[in-house]
Amino acid sequence: MYALFEYKGKQYKAEKDALIQVDKIDAEKGASIEIDSVLLVSNEGNVKVGAPYVSGAKVKVVVEDSIRDRKVLVFKYKAKKDYHRLIGHRQEYTNVRVQDIIG
Repeated sequence: MYALFEYKGKQYKAEKDALIQVDKIDAEKGASIEIDSVLLVSNEGNVKVGAPYVSGAKVKVVVEDSIRDRKVLVFKYKAKKDYHRLIGHRQEYTNVRVQDIIG
């Protein structure tokens, strides 16, 4: 059984006990979250497709930990104008574990 769900504008595939990396969530470690924006649920060949969401379907996840990705450096430069900037960015993510798929 798996489900496709939308969270913070991005789509993810959830299977039971899968570890998924999503954009940062302001929740403590061990907090439980229910996501009801489920786009598709597949259960042993029975597929339910939502328009846009499957009614009554939910994905229960628990927050594992928050991490930061490696630094990405952005260098801006304009020739002959003495202009250069170096900007660094580290994206923050949260790892969540899928507990259950209701649908």
